[in-house]
Amino acid sequence: MHRLFVSIVSLVVVLLTAACAAPADLDLALTHATLEKKFVVTLQPPATPAAINQIHSWRIQVASPTGVPVTHARIAVDGGMPQHGHGLPTRPQATQELFDGTYLLEGMKFSMKGWWEIKLAIQSAEGSDTVTFNTVVAAPVVAR
Repeated sequence: MHRLFVSIVSLVVVLLTAACAAPADLDLALTHATLEKKFVVTLQPPATPAAINQIHSWRIQVASPTGVPVTHARIAVDGGMPQHGHGLPTRPQATQELFDGTYLLEGMKFSMKGWWEIKLAIQSAEGSDTVTFNTVVAAPVVAR
C-alpha cells in the first residue's frame, strides 16, 4: 500500500511539474506586431526580474508599422497562465504616457513560476488592435 501511495504522489508531482513547463518553442520576443499589424509594440520588463508575489512596473512602447510613436493611446491589460487556466492575480493598468508612445504599466504581479501571457488591447486614433506577449517566471535563486 505504501508503494502505491508513493507511486501516485510521484506521478502527480511529475505531471504538475510538466504542466508548469513552458513549451520549448515559446516565443519570448519583447517586440511584436499586433494581430492586425496596426502597431508594433515593445514590452519592457523591470531591469531586475520581478520576484514572485511582488508588484512591479513595466513599460510599453507603441509605434506605427513605420516606427512613428503612437501617442494618446488607451491600453487595456489582461493575461494569465494558459496552462493553468487562470488570469493575472492583479488588475494591471497602463496608467500614464511617460513620453511619446511609451506608457507605464503598473500593478503587474506573478503569483507563481511558469509561463505567463500578457495581453494588450490598444486603442488610438490609428485604430484598435491586440497583441500577446509570453514570459516565463523562474523560481527565485537561493543564495548559498
